[in-house]
Amino acid sequence: MTSRILFIGGSGIISAASVRLAVELGHTVTVLNRGRTSIRPLPSGVEVLVADVRDQQSVDEALGDREFDAVAQFLAFTTDHVQPDIQRFAGRTGQYVFISSASAYQKPPASVPVTESTPLKNPFWQYSRDKIACEDLLVAAYRDADFPAVIVRPSHTYDDTTLPTLGGWTDIARMRAGKPVVVHGDGTTQWTLTHSDDFAVGFVGLLDRPETIGNAYTITGESAPTWDQVYTWLGKAAGASADLVHVASETIAAALPDRGDGLIGDKAHSMLFDTTKLRRIVPEFTTTIPYAVGARRVLAWYDAHPDAQQVDAELDAAFDRLVTAARP
Repeated sequence: MTSRILFIGGSGIISAASVRLAVELGHTVTVLNRGRTSIRPLPSGVEVLVADVRDQQSVDEALGDREFDAVAQFLAFTTDHVQPDIQRFAGRTGQYVFISSASAYQKPPASVPVTESTPLKNPFWQYSRDKIACEDLLVAAYRDADFPAVIVRPSHTYDDTTLPTLGGWTDIARMRAGKPVVVHGDGTTQWTLTHSDDFAVGFVGLLDRPETIGNAYTITGESAPTWDQVYTWLGKAAGASADLVHVASETIAAALPDRGDGLIGDKAHSMLFDTTKLRRIVPEFTTTIPYAVGARRVLAWYDAHPDAQQVDAELDAAFDRLVTAARP
């Protein structure tokens, strides 16, 4: 069965993989975004509507009177982004899928694995609280007006162009230069990493499925290495040894405030997930790219794209200071 699917977004880490798979499966795919050039080009056959998603008039003009079997909203982060969609798509789509975040789950979790019934509460990160508020708005719209809302909660999803570490490419450059890298906590925290190709299988499998309406689904893989393993595997893929320096998350957050909320509010906690609910609907969902493999793919991509190998000098210096403090 083919469906008419609108992707709001379409060139991001998780949306691009989902668009590709939807096209491969024969769906009629429309993408609405700003139409900018991306390192993740859209496949042929996709209808592209150009609009600024923060300009409601331009969105309405681009959409016209189109109707869809499913709308996938990848670019909503606050209730101001979601409320216009509720008004716009009521009666015009059979399913509205909001991409929330697994960071919305209780931090620290009272128990693992985390399931869809785990409370939503993150006192550390505004991003997560905003996603929770969006979910609350959609649940109310479903209960009060039968708005066909579905919520999905991915955790850390990556593709071949992204690095999960504190410093990104700066960490790889440090390892190749023989310099130590900073790892938060004691390095034993487990972190679920899901490749976007695997995510797409779960996500696209939920689209235009009426039995999903009113439900929330966690979409994460089963690859949950420790942070020490993440850095070590990346170092091995980079042809370098990983000299790991463990620093308290709170210390790192104080030194790197732009990374502090996401660290304290998410990455500092072991996050393991149960995706039984998703797999009842999409039994083919599984992990095909564990991070031990993903790390090699990412380094291969960066080595093939030297222009992406950007070292942040200020961050590099901050890491030097943290290392010096930890190893006086």
